[in-house]
Amino acid sequence: MAAVTAAMVKELRSATDAPMMDCKKVLVEADGDMAKATELLKERGIAKAAKKADRVAAEGLTGIVIADDFSKATVIEINSETDFVAQNEGFQNLVKDTAQEIFTNQPADVAAFSASAFGEKFQAEVIKIGEKIELRRFNTLTADATTALNGYIHSNNRIAVIVTAKCDSEKTAEGMRAFMKQVAMHASAMKPTTLSYKDFDAAYVDSETIGRIEVIKKENEELARLKKPLKNVPQYISMSQLTDEVMVEAEANIKETLKAQNKPEKIWDKIIPGSLARFISDNTTLDKEQALLDQNFVLDEKKTVAQAVDAAAKALGGTAEITNFVRLEVGEGIEKKEDDFAAEVAAQMG
Repeated sequence: MAAVTAAMVKELRSATDAPMMDCKKVLVEADGDMAKATELLKERGIAKAAKKADRVAAEGLTGIVIADDFSKATVIEINSETDFVAQNEGFQNLVKDTAQEIFTNQPADVAAFSASAFGEKFQAEVIKIGEKIELRRFNTLTADATTALNGYIHSNNRIAVIVTAKCDSEKTAEGMRAFMKQVAMHASAMKPTTLSYKDFDAAYVDSETIGRIEVIKKENEELARLKKPLKNVPQYISMSQLTDEVMVEAEANIKETLKAQNKPEKIWDKIIPGSLARFISDNTTLDKEQALLDQNFVLDEKKTVAQAVDAAAKALGGTAEITNFVRLEVGEGIEKKEDDFAAEVAAQMG
């Protein structure tokens, strides 16, 4: 009998999209004959889903499971080809069951999940539903006694968020849980991509700076044509660019402006802080758009999310700082296939 190697199992799985355990079983039965093993999978209906491999699954649902004691939370995304299937009760149950399975057993990655016993059941459900369905991604956050954890799943089940904050005490952590759900709701709506401006790569910031400034300049051309007020063209877009030297120069420019306006020097100290705050606001647009801590909090836009968390913790007599979040949105980053119906008809007529 020919030895069945891991490489052979991997090759058959890549060719058929069948679960690893099934691939191994048929290879053993076929004495290592790849063609015969493939036929066995087809005969048993296990390779049926592989016929859909070239289709794009960009619809679907997210799922969330939060421990009763808020010590752990898991979010998942399962994709389908159509929204119609995503609304199917069988698909919805598959999402719930898969979220619970991952929450409970914590597979290392999607491949490990697929190789598990539940992964085989998952594949069987995919075949039953009859559409390309994929577990795309999942993540879990955990919390100790002094960490506040909570999450939120949007009403359409297409966006799920979990978030954690480190607190000074168990009492503060317990008191902050409800607020963490509000932060998760904020992240659901405002689509942050990272925790803080400190996470941005310098090259990315430089590239974004050039592009954003050009966009505002073009917008101003149109505003000028319409004789409307022009937007301020920033020099920078992130706090990461506002070095001490930049801030010193900004303050000097503000003083020059006040002097040119003949403002009495004795009132400058009342004007400068507000002007510097405006300078920072105008020159940190990237942070506000993409960094959770630096976004204006939707429930109190006068505060950033970081400031809102700090204020909520102080009200409880403690401190808290957001340490992590995970936001999954169905189909995010997936390029959907655009079918050209006219071209398809023309090709068939030809």
